[in-house]
Amino acid sequence: MECRYYANSGVRRILYGVPRGRLHGRLVIEFEDGSILVLSEATVANIVRAYITVLTHPLVEAVELVKRRLVERKKGYAEYQLVESGEDFERVRDEISKVLGECRLYSHPDDSVEDGSTGSIHGTF
Repeated sequence: MECRYYANSGVRRILYGVPRGRLHGRLVIEFEDGSILVLSEATVANIVRAYITVLTHPLVEAVELVKRRLVERKKGYAEYQLVESGEDFERVRDEISKVLGECRLYSHPDDSVEDGSTGSIHGTF
C-alpha cells in the first residue's frame, strides 16, 4: 500500500460545495503532484468529528473511526457509518506513528523541507 503525506505546500487547492444534481457536498483536494482526492460530505463530517474530539476532549489523544453497518440509526442517516471503535488511544497513536514511518512526503518542488531537499522525499512526519 502506498502512503503519501501532504503538507500544505503539497496542496494546490481545495474545493467544497454541493455539485449540481446532488443533495450533499463533496470535498475536492487537488495536490501539487497532480493527484485529486474527492470525499463525501459524510466522510468530511466524520473527519471533523474526530478532529474536534481529540482537540477539545481533556483525555482523548487519538481516535479510530471504523465502518459499521447500522441497522438502527437516526432518520436520514445512511446504513453504513464511520463510528468510534473504542480502541485505546495509545494503540491508535502507535498505529499512526507506524503509518507515518512508511509515508512519502509530497510537497511543491519549489518548497524546501527540513533537510534542505525539495519535492518528494522519504521521512517521518
